[in-house]
Amino acid sequence: MNRQKLTPEVEALYLTPLPPEEFERRVGALIAELDGPEGENLAELIRWFVRRYPTPAERLAYVRRAYGRWVTQHPAPPAPRPASRAGGA
Repeated sequence: MNRQKLTPEVEALYLTPLPPEEFERRVGALIAELDGPEGENLAELIRWFVRRYPTPAERLAYVRRAYGRWVTQHPAPPAPRPASRAGGA
């Protein structure tokens, strides 16, 4: 599996540990922002996922498998070409 190059800001976010309490607070705040069926659906999907993959190790294993499938099916786009100068000089 090829790893994509991350910007320093994104890499710092990725490498910085997030305490479980802070994670729960953030997820709860995001779910609370959703009204009606959308919020209920998201909460149910999270409950299903936690039941299906009850331990952190099982959750990480699933995410790694899913990410590997996604990367192989969606290759990185080609690098953008430099913009041409206006006026041709």
